[in-house]
Amino acid sequence: MKIDGTHYRSIWREADGTVKIIDQRWLPHELRIVSLCSRKDFADAIRDMWVRGAPLIGATAAYGVAVQMAEDPSDASLSETYEVLHETRPTAINLRWALDEMTRLLKPLSPADRAEAAFRRAAEICDEDVEINRRIGVNGLALIREIAARKGGGRVNVLTHCNAGWLATVDWGTATSPIYHALEAGIDVHVFVDETRPRNQGAQLTAWEMLNHGVSHDLIVDNAGGHLMQHGEVDLVIVGTDRTTAQGDVCNKIGTYLKALAAHDNGVPFYVALPSPTIDWTVWDGVKEIPIEERGQAEVTHVQGRMPDGAIGQVLISPQGTPARNPAFDVTPARLVTGLITERGVAPATAEGLAAMFPEHARAAG
Repeated sequence: MKIDGTHYRSIWREADGTVKIIDQRWLPHELRIVSLCSRKDFADAIRDMWVRGAPLIGATAAYGVAVQMAEDPSDASLSETYEVLHETRPTAINLRWALDEMTRLLKPLSPADRAEAAFRRAAEICDEDVEINRRIGVNGLALIREIAARKGGGRVNVLTHCNAGWLATVDWGTATSPIYHALEAGIDVHVFVDETRPRNQGAQLTAWEMLNHGVSHDLIVDNAGGHLMQHGEVDLVIVGTDRTTAQGDVCNKIGTYLKALAAHDNGVPFYVALPSPTIDWTVWDGVKEIPIEERGQAEVTHVQGRMPDGAIGQVLISPQGTPARNPAFDVTPARLVTGLITERGVAPATAEGLAAMFPEHARAAG
């Protein structure tokens, strides 16, 4: 996607071999591009959310392995890198998927061949992610077209939650990809952007994406979505996912479950944009089995913004000393999901639907 007319990916490798990212902690106030040069840099970037979003976390981890292999391609280094990067974020399954993918490729190779192979595979993972998300957009576009046709060409109103945009992937985004495709197809599409507390990733990232790409949008507070649905202002909800179970339970940014309940109560279609690497075929019951990351209290008690003097800083919004809980994700049961928009088509949120869409993975999972 583009920023001020210039195309960017969220992570890329320069001609000199340097891996660069958009440091998302400073958006929407500043566009900062930083280099990741060591395994520690990659671990910090994932853990401290310089990058975030399941697909981008996976791509970043893949490049982290490659950079470490250029430094030390030994078996011990490969094993240690897996552990160091894996422990950074426990919920997003793409992290483990990417690390498993890199380990399967590199372990049989001689140490001398590992760095080149690792960089090649990391670049392929990035390109594959872009294509997966492009195809999710094409398949999701069909849903938006149907709604536009029913409305006689009227505006299609989409509600999003958190940021499942191109900043959460390598490019296109998951939940935003159908929106971008609809805009390019000339459909009148409007997006209601949840601010999404904590960290305000809707307000800071999704709204910034919409603004830069010229998509009509309104920023709303997290709890306004149900009200808009009650009054018929939302045609469909599209969210992303950090991990989806083999039966279609969806783990996503905290608050997604509440949006699904409101959508169900008001008859609003609730879709999840699902790249296949985000399916955890080893997990069945999302509520019982998916580990939910608990992040620091400061993300709840403080808000980042631009100060009157222009500096970017943190502001305390709660009484000094008040404790806070900060679960980063929740699980939406499959029964509340209208459908899963994948790169292969729209699947029912059921074990049978996923198995039919991805039979090779379902068979491997047993």
